[in-house]
Amino acid sequence: MSEQVEPVDFVREKVRDDQAAGRFGGRVQTRFPPEPNGFLHVGHAKSVYLNFGIAEEFEGTCHLRFDDTNPLAEDTSYVQAIVEDLTWLGVVPSGPPRFTSDSFDQLYEWAEDLVRAGLAYVDDQDQATISAQRGGFGQPGVESPHRDRSVEDNLERFRAMRDGRYADGECVLRAKIDMQADNMWLRDPVLYRIRRARHHRTGDRWVIYPTYDWAHGQVDAIEGTTHSICTLEFAEHRPLYDWCLDHVELPSDRPEQTEFARLNLTHTVLSKRVLRTLVEDGLVDGWDDARMPTVRGLRRRGYPAQALRAFCEHISVARTNSTVEIELLESFVRTHHNRHALRRMAVLDPLKLTIANWPDGHVEWVDVVNNPEDPADGTRAVPFTGELWIEREDFMLDAPPKYFRLTPGREVRLRNAFFVTATDGVLDGDGNVVEVVATYDPATRGGAAPDGRKVKSTLHWVSRPHAADATVHLYERLFRSPHPGADGADPLDDLDAGSRSSRAAKVEPALGEVGPGEVVQFERLGYFAADLDDPTVFHRTVGLRDEWANIQKQRSG
Repeated sequence: MSEQVEPVDFVREKVRDDQAAGRFGGRVQTRFPPEPNGFLHVGHAKSVYLNFGIAEEFEGTCHLRFDDTNPLAEDTSYVQAIVEDLTWLGVVPSGPPRFTSDSFDQLYEWAEDLVRAGLAYVDDQDQATISAQRGGFGQPGVESPHRDRSVEDNLERFRAMRDGRYADGECVLRAKIDMQADNMWLRDPVLYRIRRARHHRTGDRWVIYPTYDWAHGQVDAIEGTTHSICTLEFAEHRPLYDWCLDHVELPSDRPEQTEFARLNLTHTVLSKRVLRTLVEDGLVDGWDDARMPTVRGLRRRGYPAQALRAFCEHISVARTNSTVEIELLESFVRTHHNRHALRRMAVLDPLKLTIANWPDGHVEWVDVVNNPEDPADGTRAVPFTGELWIEREDFMLDAPPKYFRLTPGREVRLRNAFFVTATDGVLDGDGNVVEVVATYDPATRGGAAPDGRKVKSTLHWVSRPHAADATVHLYERLFRSPHPGADGADPLDDLDAGSRSSRAAKVEPALGEVGPGEVVQFERLGYFAADLDDPTVFHRTVGLRDEWANIQKQRSG
């Protein structure tokens, strides 16, 4: 029987074939090229794990390179945040961060070479006119009236642009390719524009800045990138990527661009513009709000990097765009925490439970398993008294027939403790239950009856004298629709303004030992992450119910 080869995605197949053929001398070098104008989101995580994963698997290198060509939107704070996020995601770049701005001098020299070769010209028209003249699919382009200026004239004007003798927007440098090309990106694209803004690294040295399309391939070549891996929206840019490389004298191997489908998730928007609007308009608390799909938001919510990586590896990479259900991502998060998270008891909507026959002032310490998935986590001692907190929904004064939790005359189990039977409910002046009175059976310590009788419900609880206070944030989908903004609508129309609710909870003493960011399972309630700044605040990460399994069951049915 032949050895079974583990299947790989088409990008890895290409890299493997290139390496086997000795292309690039057998080297494999990738890069992750974010713009330092915002924070990384879950879609970036897919690209991160693809680029760094390929470098790791093929014994190559992967560099972090900041595409810092737009000083109007960039800042060193974003640079630092991205570096920190990559560290949290668990990847290590091959050396210090690199910047497109490191190559500004070389990019400018190559641009002058294009001008000398008659392949670039300075256009004095404004951006709106240039865009209109490009035409559209099936519509002819209109050549600029400045397209046939002499080489000498263009060189003089381009150097005047560099030297600051033109105002912002007064002119641009365009490549001279083909204004009738079917590919719109080849219709004399802009290579340089004037932007008087202080650059976070080069200061005021430059007033002209290269566009992404001019800088991308050339910097790949300067740095020795072999496989330039981009998302599908750059597939139409590839002929321009290649044209630019065709017309410069490359210092190393010629890189090749390969495109893959970006990550799209239901109930999620990954547009930087929309995410920035959410932050700037105060619709969320910031880029690290636990409802945000940013890496920082997911971290605060309690999503582990290991689960993100496993999810990205599971969905793999494809050649066509599709949308993945967010429930699948949540299932990876839930699976990870089920194995690793300690169990604790917390009551989110507290209701007093008083055990009438409990000895006054007596405290019993019951042993509770920390994690049934990992016996090595041992047990903890939890105080049990005659004064407890239970969930308000776990008691009904007049219960329907199939309600199996506490109601007068009903016996239930208190987890790891005793059987109790409700005898009465105390009402306030408005008729609301404010306290439950019950009795307990001392023979049921540990949660089992010596006579073998069964109960149909097990409740969690917290001792009132020992309880700590905590604030718990519960979350619904930030966007109600599975496909926010579909059919050209404004995705903000789907925003759920009530996607977060907060509770003043009572929690067992052991939760006071939880560290910032640590995730624990609140028994019966879900997985919750201690806030990174205030460990008395908890964010619900995911619930206990495996919604992805239900989706799969419905599809198979």
